Amino acid sequence: MGKSQNIRVGLIGAGPRGTSVLERLLANWAATETPTRSLHIDVVDPYPAGPGHVWQPGQSRLYLMNTQSFYPTLIPEDERLAPPLAGGSFEQWRAEQRSVGGPGLSPEERAELVALASHDFPSRALYGRYLRSTLEELLDRVPAGVEIAFHPNNAVAARPLPGGPAGGGFDVELDDGSRLTVDSLVLALGHLESRLNPEQRSFREVAAELGLLYVPPAAPADVDWALVPDGETVLVRGMGLNFFDVMGQLTEGRGGQFVPAEDGLQGKLKYLPSGREPKIVAASRRGTPYRAKAGLDGYYPKSVRLRYLTESAVERFAAAGIQPGFDHDLWPLLHRDALWAYYSTLIVAEPVAVSDATEFLAALEDLLRPHAHATGRWENQVAELVSTHVAASRRLDLLGLAAPLAGHSFASRKELDAAVVDYLDDDARRSALGEADPVKMAIGALHTGRAILKSAVADGGITDESWVGELRGWFESFVEGLASGPPALRAEQLAALARDGVVSFVGPDPRFSVDHSKGVFRAVSAWVHADAAEARTLIEAMSPANRVGVSVSPFLRQLLADGLVRPKVMMTAEGTPVQTSGLDVQPHPYRLVGANGSVTRGMYALGLQLSSTQWGTAIAAEARPSEGITYRSGQRTLRDADEIARDMLGLPLQK
Repeated sequence: MGKSQNIRVGLIGAGPRGTSVLERLLANWAATETPTRSLHIDVVDPYPAGPGHVWQPGQSRLYLMNTQSFYPTLIPEDERLAPPLAGGSFEQWRAEQRSVGGPGLSPEERAELVALASHDFPSRALYGRYLRSTLEELLDRVPAGVEIAFHPNNAVAARPLPGGPAGGGFDVELDDGSRLTVDSLVLALGHLESRLNPEQRSFREVAAELGLLYVPPAAPADVDWALVPDGETVLVRGMGLNFFDVMGQLTEGRGGQFVPAEDGLQGKLKYLPSGREPKIVAASRRGTPYRAKAGLDGYYPKSVRLRYLTESAVERFAAAGIQPGFDHDLWPLLHRDALWAYYSTLIVAEPVAVSDATEFLAALEDLLRPHAHATGRWENQVAELVSTHVAASRRLDLLGLAAPLAGHSFASRKELDAAVVDYLDDDARRSALGEADPVKMAIGALHTGRAILKSAVADGGITDESWVGELRGWFESFVEGLASGPPALRAEQLAALARDGVVSFVGPDPRFSVDHSKGVFRAVSAWVHADAAEARTLIEAMSPANRVGVSVSPFLRQLLADGLVRPKVMMTAEGTPVQTSGLDVQPHPYRLVGANGSVTRGMYALGLQLSSTQWGTAIAAEARPSEGITYRSGQRTLRDADEIARDMLGLPLQK
């Protein structure tokens, strides 16, 4: 087996990723005849195991997941892996709890379950209850020979044991002074607090000096929203997913209500204020929030079938000995898929927008074949074809979808607010159309393409310079703004708040400063010809930077200082070394690489700290869909957990 008879392993972090490793340890142990061996598992996390920090069941139910009920799972569905001892997907748990009346759940949890359908977006609190319930099921079925100890502490250090088993093993120090001795260690650290950047530090210092309120990047559930004064103007920087959490806490969280709009009023919702709301002035680089998700029955549109960026196309690069670049090789294929999804949907949805539709589609299909790979040539030919057949107002500007205010200027913030509300109304309308809307299906192709890209770019699948300058340089923010947005309900709510005057906007490319003479924060956009927005409160609506090099975690800083781990460094196209966001690892499984370039024996990483080796796979695993295509990337993180578990147990990795 390659392991001693008595195995001791440590899991640092007991959120979903740490719990996945625990689940895989138990499943693989039970599947292996080990009557003479024992396994001791130490689980270290100051937060309750299962939900961990982010998914605490007691948090506000206004915080929603960004995926529908049918999507997430903690339990793998891969017949090649050791069978699970307990549990299932969130959707299976939801259906079971509804059928039996939710015994053991709180009244709030049961009330949510009654109203929650498969296509709805659950609260993070309810998903945390699922994680906790699944762990409890596992703990009821711990196989013989296994002992699990939970430590509600922070780990502050891990040092190699001198002369440990086979030259490995670690002494782990906890924040209460106690110590653990383990043979191997898994870092499933999740979201960690990071140092503020220079501007953020200056704002924090000025706020303390002038008596202002500055809320730095944080998990929304960690913020005391009662500190934000009633009725005052507040600046909110960032209009991604965290923005909607802030919006919810400062409106519904203060007693306001959204109700259906009366006939004759614009929009689907009307906001009834409580009188305690602050005046929210929102700012972001685009000037608008992320686009809302389309209303779909599944995670990917059923009508979208990738033709160009396919798993077989990616495999052909490998077979030819080519390490593809993103801009040169992968994006042209995905761009084709987005164009085809848009125009094939447009012809059905708005036939009058396209002349000679049959001829147009046939010519488009011919031009999209990847036989003319010269840069720009096929795009120019497609543009000429589209200009001949498609009404000007219905031509796709793919990159422009992510910047709806680009090229526009506004005489006042009132004029800007009206433009943003029009954008929100249009976006919510398109989301309601679902697979009948060409814009949402172009975005759906990009979203589906991410499932292919996640596998294609993992573990050095593309060049360093392409990863740094292309995938992470422009595509990541572009596709997230289109395909990682909130439920359409949030766009409808924001439009209602803007109509009621509770929310207004700053404009694209905002610049923030402090006016010391007035004692206020200021935000201004060059594209809006009006006075700057001013407030005594500035809220950063974003999570802490996921960069190991700026983490303030004492544990991670000790590992870095002692050279047991190191950040991943990549080279740019100019040959400049760049420290990336994640840890350096050697797959498979993901073993940590130390400062001297050697593998740190017995130390593994899983989750967010793999952000420089994987792209977009550290989030919740995707439950196997009841119909449609299953992508390899969907349960990648669960297979990673299985590999780590098997390696710690001395078992061969699955092929």
